[in-house]
Amino acid sequence: MDSNNELHVLSIQSHVVSGYVGNKSATFPLQLLGFEVDAINSVQLSNHTGYKTTKGDILDDQNLSQLMEGLVANDLHHYSHLLTGYVGSASFLKYISKLVSMLKAKNPKLIYLCDPVMGDNGKLYIPEELVEIYKKEIVPLADIITPNQFELELLTNRKIHSLDDVKDAINYLYKQGPKTVVISSTDINDRLIAVAGNCRDKEMITINIPKIPINYTGSGDLFAALFLAHSTLEKDLKSALEKTINTLHSILLKTYEYAAACKDPNMQDVRKKELKLIQSKNIIENPPSVLKATYY
Repeated sequence: MDSNNELHVLSIQSHVVSGYVGNKSATFPLQLLGFEVDAINSVQLSNHTGYKTTKGDILDDQNLSQLMEGLVANDLHHYSHLLTGYVGSASFLKYISKLVSMLKAKNPKLIYLCDPVMGDNGKLYIPEELVEIYKKEIVPLADIITPNQFELELLTNRKIHSLDDVKDAINYLYKQGPKTVVISSTDINDRLIAVAGNCRDKEMITINIPKIPINYTGSGDLFAALFLAHSTLEKDLKSALEKTINTLHSILLKTYEYAAACKDPNMQDVRKKELKLIQSKNIIENPPSVLKATYY
C-alpha cells in the first residue's frame, strides 16, 4: 500500500543496457536498502563511454516533461527523495530546477541529493554550458551534493590542495544552498580521502580510503546512491559516511579481484572492470566496519 512516509526515490541519471553506471549503479543498492526507486534515464546508451563504441540517445526537456506529466496526471509523484546524476543536455538540466519545485510542492519534506556529474581528473564529461547551470540553478536547490574533487573545484572556482581548502570550499557551498556537502574523493598528499560536512554543526568528517590501482566507471554514481540511503537510515553523518565508504570500497575490491582473476582472452579489459554489484549483495546489506571516520 502506498504511504506518504515510505522511502521512495525518483532517480534521474544515465542508463546503459550493458554494465553498471548511472541508474544501473543506483537502483539495485537502493532497493536492497529498502527504497522504492522510480528511474528516469537522462541518456540511454548501449554501454558506458569507456568502450570503443557507444550508441544511444540523449533525452531533452520535452522527454522529461512528458514523463513527469504522466506521473502527475496519475498522482504518482510523491517522493521522499530526488536523486540526480549525469545529464547530457542543457534543456534537460534546466527542467530539473522546475521539477524540484514541483516535487517539493507535493512533499515539502522531500530531500534532493544532487550528484553534479561534470568530470574527473581535470577532464569535463559534459558540455561546458552545463557547469554554469549547475552553479546558478541546480546547486542552490539541493539539500545534499556529492561532488568529487574536480567538481568541487568547478563549483567553487578554487583549487584544492589541502583539507583546509576542502573546508573553505564546503563553507562556500553552504552559502549557495546545500545543507550537506560530501566529497566522494579527494587526493591530498597522495592520500585518498572522503569528506563530509553539515551546515548545522559545521563539523567536517574525513575518512581515509585505501587506494585501488584502477579507476572504476560508475563508482561515483554508486557512492551517491549509497550516501542517500545511509544518510536517511543512520543516526548521524559520521555513521552514514562510514557505511557508504565501507560498502563502496568493498565492492571495488571485489571488482578488482574479479578482474585480476579473469583469464578469458576474449573479454575486453573494460568489461572486466564493470562493477560487481549483484555479487556484492551481502556487502550492500551488511557492510564491514573496517574504515573509520574522524572529525577534522
